[in-house]
This record gives sequence, C-alpha cells and structure tokens, in this order.
Amino acid sequence: MSNPNQIPGLLRRIPLAIATFFSIIANGEFAARIQGLNAAPVAPQPQAQPEPKPVAQPAPVFREPTPDAALQLLALLQRDARLIDFTQENLSGYSDADIGAASRLVHEGCAKVLREHFSIEPVRNEAEGSRVVLEAGFDAASVRLTGNVVGQPPFRGTLSHRGWHVTATRLPKLAEGHNASVLAPAEVEI
Repeated sequence: MSNPNQIPGLLRRIPLAIATFFSIIANGEFAARIQGLNAAPVAPQPQAQPEPKPVAQPAPVFREPTPDAALQLLALLQRDARLIDFTQENLSGYSDADIGAASRLVHEGCAKVLREHFSIEPVRNEAEGSRVVLEAGFDAASVRLTGNVVGQPPFRGTLSHRGWHVTATRLPKLAEGHNASVLAPAEVEI
C-alpha cells in the first residue's frame, strides 16, 4: 500500500491530472473543493536531508627534515652494533651458523643503542591477538587498519601488532662543525 503523503512521480501524476480535469468539468462540488485547495497555502513537503559533506581537513604542513639526527643514530648503531658493517657485507660465503652468530651480536648492540637513547613503548597495551574496538576519532596515525575496511567507526578487529612509539629521545648533542655524514671514520693502523 502506498503512503498518501508520498509525492507521486511524473508517471503517476499524468493520469491523475487527466482524471482530475474531467472530474472538475463533470462535478461542480469537486471543482469547488479543488478551487479551495488552490487558494490554501501549500505546506512545503519535507525534503530528504542531503548526505552530510565531510569536513575538509586542512592540508598538512610539511617541514624539511634535517638529516643530522638520523645520521647520528646510524653512527651509534655502527659504533655499538656494527650494523652498517653487517648490512654491507656479502653474506653468501658464510654458513648460516656464522650469520646467526653475527646476527646475535648485531641484535644485542642495536638493543643497547635503543635502550640508551630512546624510551620506546607499545602503542596498544592489549596482547597481540586480542579483540579491540576502535571508536570514532581514533588516532589513525597510531593505528593502521588492515583487511576489509568498510564503513565508519566503531571498528572491531584483532590486534595483530601492538605498534611502537617513542616517548623520550636522548641523543647526544653534536659539537659545532661536527660532520654527521661520517658514520664511522676510516681506521688506519700505523
């Protein structure tokens, strides 16, 4: 059954107009009622609300990175973990046992540098594999959605990685004129 307050489409209005025309000619009382309808103010029909438009986000402001801190971190990783030596070495001539032993030393050195110079904590405190709910307004820079992402928050899913963020940085100060691009000086034995 159709709603009497629903506005009929064009194809429904044409036969209605023709029938009304002949009814007005044939019936004076009906003509008077139509005349009264035409004189009465027409109440505006509620219109469908348009979809809210997304609020335009301001364009991000990009700042030029300075390489000194990154170069300083690489120098620390080289000094304490020999990371650059390890990654620049051709490992094809070494056995898996030799690579594993070297990897242990690199791992320990990298962990030492991170502990000394950064405070690193998980982004999420739940255990990996836990079910989590992300409410509207969650920090998209801290949580990346993966899988079949459709619709709007709240999102429900499984935490596959807790993420990491730095809460403090303790890099040493650089002396004026220090060339940070020299990650490890060449060594010459005399």
